[in-house]
Amino acid sequence: MPRLWNDTIEAHRHGVREAVIEATATLVAERGLLAVTMSEVAERAGIGRATLYKYFPDIESIVLAWHERQIGDHLGHLMKVSGLPGAPDQRLAAVLEAYALIAYESRRQHDGDFAALLHRDQHLVGAEQQLRELVLRLVSDAAAAGLLRPDIPPDELAAYCVHALSAASGLSSKAAVRRLVAVTLAGARP
Repeated sequence: MPRLWNDTIEAHRHGVREAVIEATATLVAERGLLAVTMSEVAERAGIGRATLYKYFPDIESIVLAWHERQIGDHLGHLMKVSGLPGAPDQRLAAVLEAYALIAYESRRQHDGDFAALLHRDQHLVGAEQQLRELVLRLVSDAAAAGLLRPDIPPDELAAYCVHALSAASGLSSKAAVRRLVAVTLAGARP
């Protein structure tokens, strides 16, 4: 088959997959995970049910694909923020604030059933490891520059920061999230 044909087929498949994921995310946000059916997803995505089942066996698999994409986008954003110019402690602060805001925003988008489904998935484990490695690298850079506490090893400080900022998911405002970041950073500084 010519390359153009293969590219066109792959682009079509990607477009259908994205339309299904977006339709499902919209329906779940509107009505909750348990109220969404495959028929409604197919209709919202503009495809037939038979086509939908060629891509996904059930709503859960669509939601997990959406979540995996979201996590990839979040990690990409954090990596981009970590590469911005600035002193090591400034880059650390920027990444920690970005992470806390992601935690704050994403928890507000999901009902209990949706959150329970997403947080038992295996791709989350790899993403959490990547997050810890990113924060550890930034903490190590800031510690080497003498900008963080010398009495606590960088891996412990990184774990402290990540765990402390996961509390952002329960806060009531972005201002509260920023205060949590400030308190967390104050605890890590000399």
